[in-house]
Amino acid sequence: MSVSTTVVNPVLRVAPASPAEAAAYFGASLSFHADVSDVAAALAADGDPGFVVIDTRSTESWDQGHIPGALHLPTALIPEQAAGLLDKSVPMVTYCWGPGCNGATRAALALAQLGYQVKEMLGGFEYWVREGFEFETWEGRERREADALTAPVDATDCGC
Repeated sequence: MSVSTTVVNPVLRVAPASPAEAAAYFGASLSFHADVSDVAAALAADGDPGFVVIDTRSTESWDQGHIPGALHLPTALIPEQAAGLLDKSVPMVTYCWGPGCNGATRAALALAQLGYQVKEMLGGFEYWVREGFEFETWEGRERREADALTAPVDATDCGC
């Protein structure tokens, strides 16, 4: 008796979703997330971007650096302070430190549970700085050179 042993690589061990399932998943993902470059472009355009950026970190983290124009609302304070600071008709975009932190996710959940429209900014403050966008500290505004591993150095956008 011969036993066939077909080797399947780790990528295809679980088959890809159908195109319809993939479209539904990725479409849903975009309704939950915004990336740093898109947030920066919307904030840099003339006029109201149509959303509020919320820094969900501690005061010490906020002082260390934050997105200009962001609202400081630590996750733990959302239940008691959101109603006095936010308009439910305006979407929110939350951020925390970076990809290794789920603080923005916890904040987005807290806001959604209170009835706010919310997206999470992928990459957080780390990628905001790494992509070369201006940020504020308690000492004033700063900007660092874009990290070539996260953003095109000599282009206005990544083309994605």
